[in-house]
Amino acid sequence: MASDRQDDLRSLDEQDLVGRLIKLELNRYAESELTIQPAHVFRRTNIVRGHVLFSQINSLAIALMDADIAVTAKTELRFARPVHLGETVRARVDVIGEHGDIVRCRAVSHVHGEVAVQGVIWVHKDPSNLGAQFMDEGDAE
Repeated sequence: MASDRQDDLRSLDEQDLVGRLIKLELNRYAESELTIQPAHVFRRTNIVRGHVLFSQINSLAIALMDADIAVTAKTELRFARPVHLGETVRARVDVIGEHGDIVRCRAVSHVHGEVAVQGVIWVHKDPSNLGAQFMDEGDAE
């Protein structure tokens, strides 16, 4: 665990996080690093599978919630650059808005200073009424 991490995880166990948690300030931001291993890539091209990059961002967004349970409500991500075997992906997710139990976050992943994935992810802190509340509130902006 990184020494500059300030808060403890609440919404998931550390082993459920994809990547190594570097920084965490609950309800503000979180950062992680993931070094791409052979299990993360397509064999023929050595390019990372998209769900791996999504999983890093998604688990980081869940991790930064100061809640017992949090789930993904919606995502809008753009994959801007292929990531290859052996590269290290640094992801950061920042809270940019809240409406009720829905939190809107900006997510970005970098490799060698280049954007690999970027976009917005909405997280719901109370999944018991996810469908009805999220539909009523639109994009929670």
